[in-house]
Amino acid sequence: MYERKIIPNLNCGLDLIGEVLYGKWKIRLLWFINEGYQRPSELQRKIPDASRRVLNIQLKELEEHELIKKKIYPVVPPKVEYSLTEFGLTLVPVISALGNWGDEHEEHLRTVILKRFEL
Repeated sequence: MYERKIIPNLNCGLDLIGEVLYGKWKIRLLWFINEGYQRPSELQRKIPDASRRVLNIQLKELEEHELIKKKIYPVVPPKVEYSLTEFGLTLVPVISALGNWGDEHEEHLRTVILKRFEL
């Protein structure tokens, strides 16, 4: 796995939040775990464009940042569930606000994003 050699710049809140939430699927993972989708297979079904490997890496990073916790049940086959920590729950209103902003500006955002793909 990739190991960072340069210490990140963490001088302000935006740097910190960027470091914790940087990753294409992390915000969705947090949202879906909050909605009750706790098993890795459920999360994979909710985000079919993401590979299982990438989801596992991003779940591990969220766990390292203490936003989620992983519970492994001692059964065969192994059963794993994720849940938000108390710290992770503090992000739910922020993610909700971002989603609402995206919904309010959906038409404009869709237009400017799709411009990049026009030939």
